[in-house]
Amino acid sequence: MDSSLVAGAFIVGIVVGLTGMGGGALMTPMLVFFFNVPPLTAVSSDLVASAVMKPVGASVHLRRGTVNLKLVGWLCAGSVPSAFCGVLVLRAFGQSEQAQETIKIALGVAILLSAAMLMVRAYLRLVERARTRDGRGEPLPQSRPEREVRPLPTLLLGIVGGLVVGMTSVGSGSLVIIGLMLLYPGLKASQLVGTDLVQAVPLVAAAAISHAFFGDLDLAISLPLIIGSVPGAYIGARLSARLPGGWVRRALAFVLLASGLKLIGVPTDTTGLILVLVLFGAPLVWMVIRLRLGFPAFAMLENRQRRAARDESHR
Repeated sequence: MDSSLVAGAFIVGIVVGLTGMGGGALMTPMLVFFFNVPPLTAVSSDLVASAVMKPVGASVHLRRGTVNLKLVGWLCAGSVPSAFCGVLVLRAFGQSEQAQETIKIALGVAILLSAAMLMVRAYLRLVERARTRDGRGEPLPQSRPEREVRPLPTLLLGIVGGLVVGMTSVGSGSLVIIGLMLLYPGLKASQLVGTDLVQAVPLVAAAAISHAFFGDLDLAISLPLIIGSVPGAYIGARLSARLPGGWVRRALAFVLLASGLKLIGVPTDTTGLILVLVLFGAPLVWMVIRLRLGFPAFAMLENRQRRAARDESHR
């Protein structure tokens, strides 16, 4: 068994545990770039590992009651069959070198979209916090009656998410969770993550079974991924309460941007230029956004103000 593959999967698992997303967007490029795995095999192997890893977090949210089962049902009604269709579309490309290159580009586009969704999610959370008076960031309103589930948009979200996951293994967390935030702004953060994790279990399982049925599965790759990623995700989940998730998500978005640009064939010098611009320009843009929403320019100042206010209230 390849120990370096286990170690890589362990690191990716920690990131997934910390952020709740990024598994497919990190694992598949890692297999393609660092282990020279063909894109089609990388997609199928990552899906199998995710099918084992996802239920771990989902079971925790089910026990805590932070899952909207009606939403899960409508999402799965669209995502499970469309995941099978995504695999069929992927198979239609064939096994030629040109087909593998096409799959790689599709994967790159999905990863770039995933990176963008991370930033959209951060912005939406900041807007939610700006709408509250106490600054704790809980969405308003705190909850919505279950009868307000919107079946057709939710079904369409599931179809799109399932199709993307079946073709690229990316999107079961990042794409779907952003769609849920836009459709249901009244969901609490815990309900949002819990609902997304539970709906991802049958979605990823359907895509993994479909890949295995067509013979794309390589157990020599899938088993090390499972052995490394499952304990990594558990450790990451334990660390998530202690580490600043915002910094982890920013680093994740940066890595996803670099991976996506390389997968779609952007030249190295151009990729480097884009990354430098993002590295220095994104913090300035974020600072302006924070100021316009009424927050201090830097999060550390905001944290100091919170601690000072908390200490004052305890006196």
